[in-house]
Amino acid sequence: MGTISSAFGLITQALDADQAALNVVANNVANANTSGYTRETPNWQENPPIVINGIANGAGVTETGATSVRDRVLTGRLDQQQQLASASGTRLAALNSIEALFTPDTGSAGSSAGDIGNDISSFFSSFSSLEADPTNNALRQQVLSTASTLAGDISNAAAGLNSQSAALNQEAAGAATQVNALTGEIAQLNLQIESASPSRDAGALEDMRQQDLSQLSQLIGINQVTTSGNGLSITTTSGQLLVSEGTTVPLTTGAVDGVTHFFLGTTDVTTQLAGGGGELGGYLTARDQDIPNVLGSLDQLAYGVSVEVNAQNHAGTDLNGTSGADIFSSPTQVAGSAAAMSVVMTDPSRIAASAAGAATGDNANATAMADLADLGDPPILSGLTLPGGTTLASGQTLLGGLTPSGYYSNFVTTLGSTVAQVQTENTAQNASVTQLQTQNNALSSVNLNDEAASLQQFERSYQAASEVFTILNTVIASALNLGVQTAVS
Repeated sequence: MGTISSAFGLITQALDADQAALNVVANNVANANTSGYTRETPNWQENPPIVINGIANGAGVTETGATSVRDRVLTGRLDQQQQLASASGTRLAALNSIEALFTPDTGSAGSSAGDIGNDISSFFSSFSSLEADPTNNALRQQVLSTASTLAGDISNAAAGLNSQSAALNQEAAGAATQVNALTGEIAQLNLQIESASPSRDAGALEDMRQQDLSQLSQLIGINQVTTSGNGLSITTTSGQLLVSEGTTVPLTTGAVDGVTHFFLGTTDVTTQLAGGGGELGGYLTARDQDIPNVLGSLDQLAYGVSVEVNAQNHAGTDLNGTSGADIFSSPTQVAGSAAAMSVVMTDPSRIAASAAGAATGDNANATAMADLADLGDPPILSGLTLPGGTTLASGQTLLGGLTPSGYYSNFVTTLGSTVAQVQTENTAQNASVTQLQTQNNALSSVNLNDEAASLQQFERSYQAASEVFTILNTVIASALNLGVQTAVS
């Protein structure tokens, strides 16, 4: 049966448990503003009863330690959404920089590569002016001047794209270094968690690991798998191993055709990482998809304009009575045409304003040059021998059947649509991240009002246990003094 001594033991355990619970609340309050801290709750466990003569006697309570309040499914969803938002945000920033190259010049230094659309119109308009006075040297010089502006703005835009590609290359390599640092930290935390707390929440260690996972998911797309002993294995979204409990597979880089590629072991995972999410995915998508698409269109524009204009000038007669010469540098292939575009004609008399064999003062070929602005498939293309000796096939066009202005307008519109699409995706993904973060904060962050309520509850419980202790102390003092009133307490 119960004794006063056993009652002292029970209430002492209660005091210890309440004190431990108060310590948990105090720690929550102390870390209310600590980034990444997950609030903890005390765990109470009834001690196994003691059975004497078939009667079960309560054995009190034990506070078995604190448990962090976390939802692994929710944090996993948050990490996944963060990697999507991070990828689209990084890609959007790159696309905005690309689009800025083709925004009409506002006059501020470095604001754009110039107004290429206006350059095209001005160039072909200069031939319309030359029609009226084909022998006017000033008008001929104006043709070369507008040609130089057009070629310069196109080549500057290409240079800007190549510069941005190089910058993205460096950013991507830097992200790989950060990935390796984080996976190394996670592997070390795995070992500590497996050693210290293999079967239950590891508190601060898990908070540290989750912070690393959150940062890692913003850099690269990942999947997480919980292993025995409370460890983690981490792979890329396409399944390549990054961390296996205490072991890491470093992400390495190497140059392939002058471009940084990424490897896990000996496997080139560049393509998989580009579609996997995180900043690295955004960098690679912009570098390997968006910039090549834009540069390819710009190359096609430069190639088409150069070939058409040069061919038409060769078809006429200049002021010297000879066939016209190249106005623009003659490209040998589409790739690289924009970066290499320049005006090679220095003598305005070589502009062939007259038709072939016609006398000086004829304007037929100047008219044909001006008409190139309005012809999506100019007559000069029929059977044209391209630079390098290839003959243009029947029905083949250089600008997809569009005029130079139409081709450029279509190109800019397509770029703008891509930017708008990625902007919409990023806005939706950030909204989802905010929603999930709010849910996670409501569950795991410290709420000082809730902690105040818990503090009051455990304080009253401690006070009640203290009162019982006082009563027991009085009872045993009376028993020791045989019921005589005494000052002993």
